[in-house]
Amino acid sequence: MGRPTLEVADIFRAHGPAWREAQRGHLSLAQLKVMSAITQCRTATLGGHVLRCEGCGTDQIAYNSCLMVTDPFWGVEMCLLWAGRGSLIARR
Repeated sequence: MGRPTLEVADIFRAHGPAWREAQRGHLSLAQLKVMSAITQCRTATLGGHVLRCEGCGTDQIAYNSCLMVTDPFWGVEMCLLWAGRGSLIARR
């Protein structure tokens, strides 16, 4: 299964600033931090690395994850691992 065409991060990037402004005073710091992490996840903001196919030499940029267990690309096993460690919000 490939990446979805539209992700929550895409919606946050497009509409997040206006929505946060409209909700000013009604959002907790934790909610703002989660929105920020989701927006930055798997972008150049968090850095990345280049993957090179040994067969054809094609390069692909792989951006780093925010390491939030709410990131759907972590998978169930990783979420359960971190839940067992008592961290349900972030790995960092």
